[in-house]
Amino acid sequence: MEKNEIVFVCISDTHTHTKNLKLPEGDVLIHAGDFTYTGTPKEVSDFNDFLGKQNFKYKIVISGNHELTFDLDNYEYLAKLKKQHYKHYNASEIKKSLTNCIYLEDSACEVFGYKIYGSPWQITYDNWAFYAEPKVNAISKWRKIPDDTDILITHNPPSGIMDLCEDESREGCPLMLKEIKERIKPKVHVFGHVHEAYGIVQSNDILFINASTCDENYEPVNPPIVFKLPMKV
Repeated sequence: MEKNEIVFVCISDTHTHTKNLKLPEGDVLIHAGDFTYTGTPKEVSDFNDFLGKQNFKYKIVISGNHELTFDLDNYEYLAKLKKQHYKHYNASEIKKSLTNCIYLEDSACEVFGYKIYGSPWQITYDNWAFYAEPKVNAISKWRKIPDDTDILITHNPPSGIMDLCEDESREGCPLMLKEIKERIKPKVHVFGHVHEAYGIVQSNDILFINASTCDENYEPVNPPIVFKLPMKV
């Protein structure tokens, strides 16, 4: 029987809790960042082993603010300042050890004819990885996203869309939202970061997915989110 649709399985913010994580069948696995707590060698190795056991044609991963060792430009600087959580690991070697996926960092790939772009930046935690100061350089990150992106993967949510925290603050970026709705207009936007805002929203013909696996207590209670797109001829 001819296959007429592609099944995408989305997770995010697993924070090392993949040992008992059961994924539904699909063609493409998407992870929207924070697969570790601090990006240690063991955390990355364990996650890479988990990916290697998953039966998907494509596995696409981005970083989040917890992947400290993946933000190479920032890592050594903050480690020298002895900022909380930073250790003197060989960050570049740790990053190279993530081999069982397509890793996107301000970059794109194409699967089944769909163009997918991944961006790890977030605007709330300046002593963590991939911090984009919202009034200075966040817009430069979002403007890198190509106009023809079909599926956008970011760690940070857009403003007002599944970005509401337990304390009633919002962690979404209004500059990102403007770029998405006025210029990029992807079919699907997958993100995480705000654990307690897990879910799906359809707005302006865009399917927004907060795929956070862990809840606000870092318990992996939220199931993977599945979406489907038609197979391109």
